[in-house]
Amino acid sequence: MYFAALLARTEDGWEASDTELDDVETLSDLTDLAREASADEDTVLVFIEQEDAWFGVIRVDGEDDPRIFVSDATAAARSSYGEILLTDELLGREPGADDTIAALEELVGLDGTEDGEPDTTPDNDHDDNDDDDAPDADAVPAGPLGDTAILADLGLPEAELLMLRTDALGEIADALGAAEVLETVR
Repeated sequence: MYFAALLARTEDGWEASDTELDDVETLSDLTDLAREASADEDTVLVFIEQEDAWFGVIRVDGEDDPRIFVSDATAAARSSYGEILLTDELLGREPGADDTIAALEELVGLDGTEDGEPDTTPDNDHDDNDDDDAPDADAVPAGPLGDTAILADLGLPEAELLMLRTDALGEIADALGAAEVLETVR
């Protein structure tokens, strides 16, 4: 089960609203949703939480690029909403690398032969040149990922953010002085 909310910083304090992510397919969609929540281009935080598995915080300050923190990248990668946050940039991948790999796999079959070309590779069950311990380029790192200082200037230091586990969004809202407004949308 997911919970998603927007916290918009205003001159009167924080304003919270729950949000539906049904129409959100990309980080850009999520960023646009956050920007719409702020009339004066103030700071907007988007909270996404999958019950007891992971949480993510996206910070949008005006027209700046969004800043992202994910508590457990491996768990988030198994979630459709988590995948939105795990951008190539956040994962340290070359942008569009997945598209390039998919296009190459279409040209060359997975067995390494071009379409219509016979497979002439020997049928060995064990190849001494295989390195089973080599890191997978598509692997998502375990644990926290992203901008750990995302909330430091708002009252939640990096070390405290990294220690959050259960009711993380409640603790974040409490540190920001927004616990009551977040609770109204829970």
